[in-house]
Amino acid sequence: MTTSPHVTASGSLLLGGDLPVSRMGFGAMKLPMRDWQGPACDPEQSRAVLRRAVELGIDHIDTAWFYFFRDVFANTLIREALYPYPENLVIATKVGPGREPDGTWMNPAGPAELREAVHRNLRELGVDRLDLVYLRRMPSQSSISAPFEALAAMREEGLIRHLGVSNVSAAQLAEAEAIAPVVAVQNKFSVLDTEHGDGMLADCEARGIGFVPFFPLGGTGVPDHPALRRVAERHGATRAQVMLAWLLAVSPAVLAIPGTSSPAHLDENVAAASLRLGPEDLAELAALAQESAAISQGR
Repeated sequence: MTTSPHVTASGSLLLGGDLPVSRMGFGAMKLPMRDWQGPACDPEQSRAVLRRAVELGIDHIDTAWFYFFRDVFANTLIREALYPYPENLVIATKVGPGREPDGTWMNPAGPAELREAVHRNLRELGVDRLDLVYLRRMPSQSSISAPFEALAAMREEGLIRHLGVSNVSAAQLAEAEAIAPVVAVQNKFSVLDTEHGDGMLADCEARGIGFVPFFPLGGTGVPDHPALRRVAERHGATRAQVMLAWLLAVSPAVLAIPGTSSPAHLDENVAAASLRLGPEDLAELAALAQESAAISQGR
């Protein structure tokens, strides 16, 4: 694609009635490291990526205190690069899981641990109130009522502006909504993995809830699928851009948050906001989604 990248081409969404964000945002997970096991990323380059993201109009950054590798933390990088923050910048974070200093995952957080996680995010980001906090459900949790009640109490205290949920089913979303308003759902979702999003996405769109796919490019590297190649070639785009453009096209409720520590990949991702897929493209990608779902269900 030759268009000059800027996120405004993605359109916008109003979260919770008072937080407007562009539909192309930025995920901070890969700022400290390429993967959970490393290798480490260059902190100065990661800070440069954050500054460039804001230059490109990004006003929605998704982070978590447990995004770290050794002694480098995504939250710290965000504060070092962008504080004092632009007035329109929305920083979303997640709590629920915990990680030991060596990176080992801990058991799901209880109310006391959730409170500490919220205060840790406040300290690391240097803010008095968090714009949006997701409760990230761990696989061992069938009910999220108790931890979500703890977050709702902190929202009432003024520590949190809005609440979201992540990695949840429709039943768990309903659990949360019975306790406090939910403005965003963050589930795994891409053209190659619609299992945790199809029904939820339609529900979110109908009710004005933002749907924020994690692993929007699949999570294991951009796949080299013939359908993606054909669509990319028609538009002079990359396969990653096609996957991101599909997310933006599939529903106006989607907020994309691709992450990277590479300035070149950042520009590539943001440029996808300008890619407009036609009926032929969308039909091919719908067939790809159906094919991938059938393979997944046959496992």
